[in-house]
Amino acid sequence: MTSTPASNLDTLVTIFGGSGFLGRNVVRTLCKRDYRIRVAVRRPELAVHLQPAGKVGQIHAVQANVRHPASVEAAMRGSQVVINLVGILAEGGAQTFDAVQTRGAETIAKAASAIGARMVHVSAIGADENSPSLYSRAKAAGEQAVLAAAPSATILRPSLMFGPEDQFTNRFAALARISPFLPLIGGGVTRVQPAYVGDVATAVAEAVDGKTKPGATYELGGPEVLTMREIMEIILAITERKRMLVSLPFGLARLQAMFLQFAPGPLKLTPDQVAMLQSDNVVSDAAKAAGLTLEGLGITPGAMQAIAPQYLWRFRAAGQFQRKSA
Repeated sequence: MTSTPASNLDTLVTIFGGSGFLGRNVVRTLCKRDYRIRVAVRRPELAVHLQPAGKVGQIHAVQANVRHPASVEAAMRGSQVVINLVGILAEGGAQTFDAVQTRGAETIAKAASAIGARMVHVSAIGADENSPSLYSRAKAAGEQAVLAAAPSATILRPSLMFGPEDQFTNRFAALARISPFLPLIGGGVTRVQPAYVGDVATAVAEAVDGKTKPGATYELGGPEVLTMREIMEIILAITERKRMLVSLPFGLARLQAMFLQFAPGPLKLTPDQVAMLQSDNVVSDAAKAAGLTLEGLGITPGAMQAIAPQYLWRFRAAGQFQRKSA
């Protein structure tokens, strides 16, 4: 069993997937709270950009692959807390939803349980074993596997996350640069509750601090429930571009996704992503009633309209110096 540390300086936190979009923010937040960080990633040389987030020697990157249990066990040796942020939006080769988000999560949870480390597992609000989306079903199975191996684990389910370098708002802002229209899959009526990545990172840090309920599942959403059409309108307003919003029925979107799944950059769209958009992605009434939300953790969530202009300005025709029309 891992002994209880006297302070954060004595606490080693191993983060699987710490070099990704959410991971970078989690590392930065935990560094400010003086934790020692071990970032477990498939290619440690690509995690050097994290070093400036902490003090000298505070962050250390090691090699680990969630598909290889021995590497996972070695990566978390001596840790008091383990965080799993590993996830993929599209399958490729051996990196399948089941291998990464189900069996990979189970491998991490079993290894954490074996050394007596606390576990924080980041899933997604859309996790549902009955979902038409393979991604969402794998997320649900991953949650079940984590709680079976580590019953006191904290599960965090964020809604769609936005922030600098996200693959959400930046993607559609980039698409608006090259396309005269933006697609509204399913008519753009799907509701989401976009969460600022910095708020989600703070929630992870609160869990590391031990301020979450053991074995509980938290749902993390922003202050507003928005339709996909409303989000597109916000992005266009911030980037000061006029584009047509074209409704695309789910059937036609699935057909196009069969080809666009091989497209580069902002044009990429997979059939599974279309399936995910068939369901709303919002915080449930049950989570709100139980206080298992950002607000329940004492975090006031930031709104997209207030935060997104701070980084989407670069998609304006003249950047931050673009003049407003009279």
